[in-house]
Amino acid sequence: MNDIDAWVWWLVGAVALGIPLVVTAMPELGMLAVGALAAAGAAGLGGGAVVQVLVFAVVSTALIAVVRPIATRHRADRPQLLSGIDALKGKQAIVLERVDGSGGRIKLAGEIWSARSLDTQLAYEVGQEVDVVEIEGATAIVM
Repeated sequence: MNDIDAWVWWLVGAVALGIPLVVTAMPELGMLAVGALAAAGAAGLGGGAVVQVLVFAVVSTALIAVVRPIATRHRADRPQLLSGIDALKGKQAIVLERVDGSGGRIKLAGEIWSARSLDTQLAYEVGQEVDVVEIEGATAIVM
């Protein structure tokens, strides 16, 4: 057990940090694993225990301080993908049967939907374009 070089222990530590990275998708663990790989390199080049720990700490801290904010900013800038009824809100539809406060039919995203007017006093005639404001159950609320 005493014959195992320090760089091997750092590699074992890097793998031990890499496994939870894959399972939990926590990028910080990957940054710590890279720090352990750097410490393994320092150990392989003959650095003492203090140098190895310092290399691990500096590389890990630098990665967390630099890469993490960039990744967080990149994740926040990504557009949200809407799906289901949320994706239909704001879409335009064509009136197939007169739509008023009590009902009607529209063609929305290639499908025929029940619809009713948001303003119960307004009616939309066949062929008019309307905007979908809300979806309540299987009924589109339009204006």
